[in-house]
Amino acid sequence: MTYLRYSDDIETIQPNEQESIDGIIQGMSQQTETVEKREGHAVRASHAKSSACVIGELTIAPGLPPELAQGVFATPGPHPVAIRFAQGPGETLGDRVSTHRGMAIKIFDVPGDKLSGHDADTQDFVFATGTTFPSGTAQGFLSDAKKIGAAVPLPEGFKSAVSSLARNVNTALHAVGTESPKADFFGHPFSHPLAEPYFSQCPIRYGDYVAKLGTFPASPEQAALKDWELDPKQDEDGFRHAAVRYFGEHDAVFELRVQLWANADTQPIEDTSVDWPEADSRYLTVGTIRIPRQEAYSAARVRYFDDVMTFRPAHALAAHRPLGSVMRARLQVYHALSKLRHGENGIKAENTATIDQIPA
Repeated sequence: MTYLRYSDDIETIQPNEQESIDGIIQGMSQQTETVEKREGHAVRASHAKSSACVIGELTIAPGLPPELAQGVFATPGPHPVAIRFAQGPGETLGDRVSTHRGMAIKIFDVPGDKLSGHDADTQDFVFATGTTFPSGTAQGFLSDAKKIGAAVPLPEGFKSAVSSLARNVNTALHAVGTESPKADFFGHPFSHPLAEPYFSQCPIRYGDYVAKLGTFPASPEQAALKDWELDPKQDEDGFRHAAVRYFGEHDAVFELRVQLWANADTQPIEDTSVDWPEADSRYLTVGTIRIPRQEAYSAARVRYFDDVMTFRPAHALAAHRPLGSVMRARLQVYHALSKLRHGENGIKAENTATIDQIPA
């Protein structure tokens, strides 16, 4: 297999891209302020409701071939990690509004040249369910952000109905062997948060190469949850309760895999709505994340993860620079929204540098 090499000219800035990014920041800031008025507390403008806040260890696999032994993954061995599992909406809703899920990972003890403004030996990766980010570009991101922002003031029952409709559409499409990433984004199945894979959806630099990343459940206990399904009528916080119950009894294991860029025609850098075909380049394992059984929702840790700690694509090695229109937007949007949220709550943000800063 021949993989394409990274170069500084593989990105193409979209026309009026900065205007789109400014619009995203403005719209999502207004969304944050609307939710704050209702909830009495500023929350993340996406993935506001956490289901588990845990620590564990990422072990980089030994003997990786040169194309995989890049950046963080160049040296085998263990790294502490902090991981936040969360629901998709930028407001605290009942779990009957089951949209896409998030898995944010902070890797510690990562030396090397960093992106400008990042001063800790850490590497953040943000993942979500679904292999693609349906918005595609910053312009699409702005369009979808406007739609979500318009829905924020509406009653939760309306959002539940939209989620249910999208979920039914996705189920019908799966029955005939196809799918809609946008339907899954707004109407994700009532599956267990530890039983499914999560994806970077957007490309990043991977040292001398380019890649998308994914985490894949890899323990028998997680495999046994394949048919688990939440009944939101019985428990509106069921995803959190299920995750906490799992971590109280079992370890969780995820394989961290990368999909290297191999075909510029079928694997675009600038359009995240296009799934990179595994026929061109399959996901290959570069490490294993082990999360030991633990109390996954202690008050002190949840406050730290939700209100103090930040996860951003900008917290990265230069060797893992985010790429493409959506990622260029995220570099600015995450910073602006974090500054707003922490300022509204009167809490100083921390670019957490060591695992020891995280409370039990």
